Amino acid sequence: MPEQEPAEPTRKTRVALLFGGRSSEHTISCATAGSVLEHIDRDRYEVVPIGITRDGRLVLQADDPVPLALESVPEVTEGAAVRLPDSASSREITVTDAAGVVTSLGDVDLMFPILHGRFGEDGTVQGMLDLVDVPYVGNGVLASAVAMDKHFAKTVIEHSGIRVAPWITVSRRDWADDRDAVRARLGDFPMPVFVKPARAGSSVGVSRVDSLLAFDRAMDVALAEDTRALVEAAVHGREIEVGVLGGRDGMRARASLPGEIVLDEGTFYDFDAKYRGLATARTECPADLDDVTIQALQQAAIHAFEAIDGSGLARVDFFVSPEHGIVLNEVNTMPGFTSISMFPVVWQASGISYGELITELIELGLQVER
Repeated sequence: MPEQEPAEPTRKTRVALLFGGRSSEHTISCATAGSVLEHIDRDRYEVVPIGITRDGRLVLQADDPVPLALESVPEVTEGAAVRLPDSASSREITVTDAAGVVTSLGDVDLMFPILHGRFGEDGTVQGMLDLVDVPYVGNGVLASAVAMDKHFAKTVIEHSGIRVAPWITVSRRDWADDRDAVRARLGDFPMPVFVKPARAGSSVGVSRVDSLLAFDRAMDVALAEDTRALVEAAVHGREIEVGVLGGRDGMRARASLPGEIVLDEGTFYDFDAKYRGLATARTECPADLDDVTIQALQQAAIHAFEAIDGSGLARVDFFVSPEHGIVLNEVNTMPGFTSISMFPVVWQASGISYGELITELIELGLQVER
């Protein structure tokens, strides 16, 4: 009997991981990429790590999660220059070293943009990838752009029938031209209020304002991050977050069990509480809620995801208030993936491990029709 030839090894899917970026969330993006590098299924996927510097250069990075740990304040600074596919007829990535020598890294099957904030989570990178017809993980241009801008996200979601916190939007010009007029508009909102940049995440530039004396400083902080700021009425209630994954094969999106942010009295969920594990905040998952409320939150999360034409993933944040019921706070189209981030935590509680979650996102990205 003739010997059988050994079976050829199954080709791995090649994934280009994009991280870093120009936004104020550069460090968080790097830390998220580190977690993905550590947990991605190496039997199925080959990874090409590509960092984006703070000034927008694409550079090749080491396939090593250790330097990307949040504690080391990771940053993309140097590496061989990367050129992404430059037409719809190619999936080839090349690098150019300091001597000008160009080397091909071969074709990639999928881009995985782990980018938070502007110039990455807002549809800019998604549009670039659409232009050259490269599949990618996550939301497309429209959903990314709408969700990134809190004013337009609230406008769209409120129009779809989901309750949101009352707000006003103030531009830099409004603030520079007539601060008294802006302050006068505060009469519609009892203190405290929250002041936020329109297009920033990870609570960067967000302030809780308990008195008119602190309002000017909060506006200056928010408008240093963006050209517009939102002033939102505070909603007193429990802070609940729900993960959403896109549906496969034409099925509807899926929602996770809810998780809860539990805060000490007088505090709010700021950058340090989210990413540095301060004792003033903790997460509980699944949240202690009755079945009717859980189902209502899941349905509202899917409804919001569909309202912005979402695909891939999102984390939808709510307040559950005895006075107002379920109030949507915001939709995050590229939520954090660090070890204490809520998105992987709620899906783990729902039966999908961190590694399985990464695999699911990649497979969804390969299926999406843009």
